[in-house]
Amino acid sequence: MVGEEWAGGFTDLGRFSRQVAKFGIIHFLQIMLEQERLLLPIVESHDGILIKIEADSFLILFKTPAQALYCCIAMERTCQKVSARRPAEEQIVLCCGIGYGKILKIGDEDVFGHEVNIASKLGEDTAKGDEVLVTRAAKDAIGETAGVTWEEVKVDQAGETTCWRAVYAR
Repeated sequence: MVGEEWAGGFTDLGRFSRQVAKFGIIHFLQIMLEQERLLLPIVESHDGILIKIEADSFLILFKTPAQALYCCIAMERTCQKVSARRPAEEQIVLCCGIGYGKILKIGDEDVFGHEVNIASKLGEDTAKGDEVLVTRAAKDAIGETAGVTWEEVKVDQAGETTCWRAVYAR
């Protein structure tokens, strides 16, 4: 489908690469499987469409950026709750990036577009653990949201210089 507007959410496990280097990949295969078990029901409950899983990252589509935001917050809260009682090397620390705009959607297999690229960079490269970053287009579409405030963040991703951090009660 060409030109339809969707919100794209990217998740990534924070500290994953450093932890794999320190403890080995076998240790973290269990963390990746547990991430799927914990988070995919949350995605479904927010009407998200899981497009693909690549290693420790999810690409998820939502009809609205607000759905994407609420889903990311719910997933992060779940990870925080589970991780609170674990040693650092067993914690599930989530990073999220959200974009919104026209995309090229190829069935339920892949998506392409400027906002998809930015959301990917925000979720995988820019966001720190327990952080949700959104593009300007996503923030504008979400608007004012109860329980969420916005902090401007300077970035240099895919031609964009600004994104927004969603600040919410943990």
